[in-house]
Amino acid sequence: MKYFLDSAKLDEIKFAYHTFGIDGVTTNPKHVMNSGKSFYAFLRDISDWVKEEGLDGKEVFPISVEIDPNLTDPGKMIEMGKEVSALCSNFVIKIPCTEEGIEAARKLEKMNIRTNLTLVFSTAQAIIAGKNHSMYVSPFIGWKESNGEDCRKYIEDICTIYEQYGFKGKTEIICAAIRTPKQMVDCALAGADIVTAGIEVYKDSFRHPFTNQGLGIFCDAWNNTVCD
Repeated sequence: MKYFLDSAKLDEIKFAYHTFGIDGVTTNPKHVMNSGKSFYAFLRDISDWVKEEGLDGKEVFPISVEIDPNLTDPGKMIEMGKEVSALCSNFVIKIPCTEEGIEAARKLEKMNIRTNLTLVFSTAQAIIAGKNHSMYVSPFIGWKESNGEDCRKYIEDICTIYEQYGFKGKTEIICAAIRTPKQMVDCALAGADIVTAGIEVYKDSFRHPFTNQGLGIFCDAWNNTVCD
């Protein structure tokens, strides 16, 4: 399973890439706002960074960039998708899974501009992304679990349908809005291709009290051992 970082803060992205070996990035308007940069300033900065790292190309290090969510006309969505995609070869155009968004994503894919259908909250929504050969589909987890829903079964159902109809491997499943390490594990067990989470969720996933306890025991033993 691949790990993507859900962030628009370049310092976090650099840290996660060099420390955890993340495989890509997902962003949204809220992340860009929290970065303190303008939309296009962020795009320029991350574009420069992937080139410096030799990570050029959406197949190498994909960066999902969400276009203006105020757009409701498919033609305008396509126009902005083309504009953003032309800025960097790593950019994948993130579009909401609405009727208009589906139309825009379908047409962008035919232009060889890769898309990520986002804000997916049902198995039925996920099917259309696979049918239209979007690069990614992003079913959301955290929001649904906060509402008491069974998200592992939800992801398992999407994976089963994708296997059954040949979508698996063509449209990758990114489990989004991950809030806890347990949700990451549930998505992995369900068969998802990718999880995307904030940096603190990844840090939490590497922690365990027994690891710290064991390290303390070993450090104490080492410090009381003659090493000559």
